[in-house]
Amino acid sequence: MKIATWNVNSIRIRIDQVIDWLETNQVDILCLQETKVIESGFPYSNFTDIGYHCYVSGQKAYNGVAIVSKQELSSVSQGFAPILGTEVAGDFDLQKRVITGIFDNIRVICVYVPNGGGIIEKYHYKLHWLKLLYSYLEKFLLVEQPICICGDFNIAPDNRDIHFIPKENDPVVGTTEIERQLLAEICDLGLTDVFRKFCDQAENYSWWDYREASFRRNLGWRIDHIYTTQGLLDRATSCLIDAAPRKLLKPSDHTPVIAEFS
Repeated sequence: MKIATWNVNSIRIRIDQVIDWLETNQVDILCLQETKVIESGFPYSNFTDIGYHCYVSGQKAYNGVAIVSKQELSSVSQGFAPILGTEVAGDFDLQKRVITGIFDNIRVICVYVPNGGGIIEKYHYKLHWLKLLYSYLEKFLLVEQPICICGDFNIAPDNRDIHFIPKENDPVVGTTEIERQLLAEICDLGLTDVFRKFCDQAENYSWWDYREASFRRNLGWRIDHIYTTQGLLDRATSCLIDAAPRKLLKPSDHTPVIAEFS
């Protein structure tokens, strides 16, 4: 079984690249982020024509998540509210950033964590969102079901995951101590970074800025992650970052991460 995650930075612009990639890699599940389209505008037929089912939580021009799967999913829900309640979720579901469903008894969760950069309000929004994600995952983990959470987390877990060393007196969003701590607390619920099971080396990145020849110079960040509970982690046989799509003409600035399980 293969599960992959990919921030496509507009599904309609990258649809041919995504379909070509799926036909080559034949993953069972692909979690997509930053689809940037409402549900009615999602290119369903491109996926169904090659044997995939689509589950979409969309938003015009911004955000948006989807799961495409070779099997139909059960218990599909969008956002925090179905699990945490509308009072707790508040207006955080206005931005479409979470979708989940069950595939072969595995709870698959696709997330697009807010970037949090630019202005202080966005940073605090990100921190609150991560706290909601903690509560959301805690609910699922109580039932002891295998969980795989995939997505663009917009956090480099440690300094191996970025091409520079952040300065203590000049914090960079995505590397701040509080963001990393909140991600560590989420992992402490019983989740492990699958990539790090197989590779502990630096300079393995999943995102490169379009500017300054960042991809050619490998000035990247590893911010696209796959986390699983222990039983599923024990079944993991590989996890890799596929940089090939980043070499294409007009690519997403992110590239896929793929985990394989026995």
